[in-house]
Amino acid sequence: MAFDSFSAFIAMEGHGPYVWACYAVFFILMIATMAGSVRSRKAVIESCRRGYEFEADRSKVAASPAPSASFTRVNVSQD
Repeated sequence: MAFDSFSAFIAMEGHGPYVWACYAVFFILMIATMAGSVRSRKAVIESCRRGYEFEADRSKVAASPAPSASFTRVNVSQD
């Protein structure tokens, strides 16, 4: 093994704080990137779902024939 003890491994002959800070920044950025990707993916899926629902509702409205005229019976008193 290159180091005599675990504390020597952590210290890395004075370079330890820099090395471990780099590892910490790397892992924090990786976790932030993964979390951002998951949030973005969920937002895109939700947007697509809303778009499909909108298109389905619009096609239902276009598919049903609209009546050309509507007539209602009105009762008029003969007084």
